Amino acid sequence: MRSGLPIAIVCRGVRFDEGYRADIVVERKVIIELKSVERITNAHKKKRLTYLKLTGMKLGYRLNVGEDMMKRGITRTVNGLPE
Repeated sequence: MRSGLPIAIVCRGVRFDEGYRADIVVERKVIIELKSVERITNAHKKKRLTYLKLTGMKLGYRLNVGEDMMKRGITRTVNGLPE
């Protein structure tokens, strides 16, 4: 498990080594995104899917500790499936 793993972006042949930074990556298979917000927006959902697409990983979780119950703050995204 690593935290703060840089995710590179390649755009029009130009590589940006640290375009994004994943909060936690487990076994190079799962991205875990940590949030502490009152409400999850579409921008949060798109960001996690972008991380998955850029890395080629299939599974991502968001843990939002800003929810009143932690159970409600856990969401899962599978790359290639609608959220």
